[in-house]
Amino acid sequence: MKVNDIMTSPAKSVRVNSTLGEVADEMKRLNVGSIPVCDDSNNLMGIVTDRDIVVKGISQGHNNGATVESVMTKNPITVSPETSIEEATNVMSHHQIRRLPVTDNGRLVGILALGDIAVSDHVADKAGDALSNISEPARPEM
Repeated sequence: MKVNDIMTSPAKSVRVNSTLGEVADEMKRLNVGSIPVCDDSNNLMGIVTDRDIVVKGISQGHNNGATVESVMTKNPITVSPETSIEEATNVMSHHQIRRLPVTDNGRLVGILALGDIAVSDHVADKAGDALSNISEPARPEM
């Protein structure tokens, strides 16, 4: 089974000039914790998480009017639509990420979430394995 069999497509995205407030509102509306950031041609520029908004944004003095470009993760880890689910879960586990942008020649075509894997009849066991690795306890810097 391949990523394109279970990914969410089309994936919602925001633009680099979207404000933190707009992005937070979109996350709330979609009930998600991360959103890909694309240019006008839908080329993936980055990804922004709710944690990015809080840790890199609000805690650093940015307000709701600051742009997402100031807090997004640039060059995020991605997979192609033809990537196997097994390989995608290995990538998620290795990088400890729950949502994986799916790109084709740099353009965003979908997003693969751990939840997509969990509800798939054929690969639910892989979701449990990935979640175990993704959810390792944090080791705060002292």
